[in-house]
Amino acid sequence: MLHIKLARSICFVCGIFFLQHNIIFAQGQYSLKTADTLHLDIKQTEKLFLDSNLQLLAQHYNIQSGKALVEQAKKWDNPVLNTDQNLYSNSGFFQHSIDANGNPQGEIFVQVQQLIKTAGKRGKSIDLARTNVNLAEWQFKSLMRNLRAQLFRDFYTITQLQGMAALYTENQERLTKLLSVRGQELKAGNIAKKEYLRVQALLVSLQQDMTGNAKDLNDAQNELKTILRLTGNVVIQPVVSGSESTDMPDVSIMQLIDTARQNNTDYQLQVYQLQYNMQNLRLQKAMAVPDLTVGTEFDQSANYAPNYFGLAVSLPLPFWDRNQGNIKSAHNLVKQQEYLKTDADVKLQNDVLNAYQKLLYTIRLSSSDNSTFYKEYYQLQKNIVESYNNRQINLIEFLDYFNDYQAIREKELKQLLDLRLAKEELNDLLGTDLIK
Repeated sequence: MLHIKLARSICFVCGIFFLQHNIIFAQGQYSLKTADTLHLDIKQTEKLFLDSNLQLLAQHYNIQSGKALVEQAKKWDNPVLNTDQNLYSNSGFFQHSIDANGNPQGEIFVQVQQLIKTAGKRGKSIDLARTNVNLAEWQFKSLMRNLRAQLFRDFYTITQLQGMAALYTENQERLTKLLSVRGQELKAGNIAKKEYLRVQALLVSLQQDMTGNAKDLNDAQNELKTILRLTGNVVIQPVVSGSESTDMPDVSIMQLIDTARQNNTDYQLQVYQLQYNMQNLRLQKAMAVPDLTVGTEFDQSANYAPNYFGLAVSLPLPFWDRNQGNIKSAHNLVKQQEYLKTDADVKLQNDVLNAYQKLLYTIRLSSSDNSTFYKEYYQLQKNIVESYNNRQINLIEFLDYFNDYQAIREKELKQLLDLRLAKEELNDLLGTDLIK
């Protein structure tokens, strides 16, 4: 009697859970139907990303700002005008008249000076500003690379999760029909209560997987919509091929590493940062050479001649300050950056080799033999429910077949996702879409 009551309680709880989940699932289906579905392939998604991402647009202005500083570095220093006029003399203001002898009264002093930078400071400053623009451009590419990698991950993850959702829906329909048939047989007394509960428990477990998958899918959709700057009740439906090419270009690992050195944003940032520091060192050494200021001046009535024209030359004497501290600091920054560049090169080589090996391993798993196996196993699964209803297999065999089928399908979808992401990981490191 106790076992009967326990079985009834379990059945009641499972029934309530099943009813609640069906209501939630129906609501979710209604929400998806009323949402705007946006069908995008990967190229369309990438174009929408490039056109609308605010972070990229903001970084673009940083590049323009750097280019403006290059133009500013090309400018010469403005000449300096100095003047001195007498304010009060001989009981009068601004005396600039002529006396009885024809000599001017009052002083007028005018001087024009021009700073001339020595040791190529101007050219070195221009080089430094140009390198700064290159750094800004590679920072832009780095931001775009990181966002693009996230875009590809989300896009293909959504593809996988939607495939999982379709698998779960397919299995749910089969189990729901099977449970209905088993319910009728239970009423007729043809099967034991425990057999009905085992099938129902399988359905409950499947619905829990569906709920978890739906949450993951919603998170991936939300992240992709944020990257694409989409708002509102929009559902992105990736348009992808059901298969993925397993062809590899005929290139060696050293060719891949050379390609990565030329295009990888993290590595190129270290290269240009080293160039920037070396140029800064040259500029700081040039700053130790004094700049020359030359000019011409006119003086009326305040020199040995009534109207005096002279040449002015000014040159600081570098007795104490020869820019030693800035030179030493710049030298140490160069040494530091040399180590960082070497470290970036070692990391890049290892990352490319690792990504290449992972891609080769993933391609081997996606062999044609496995594809044939999947097709044969799917065909076998179609007959499992019918075989179970016809008592050709028992409950334990049915549960094993059903669970194995779902696990195999999940692994197939995961393997396809791994192949796509492995390609994108290597392309991301190479900085170019070499692997198709």
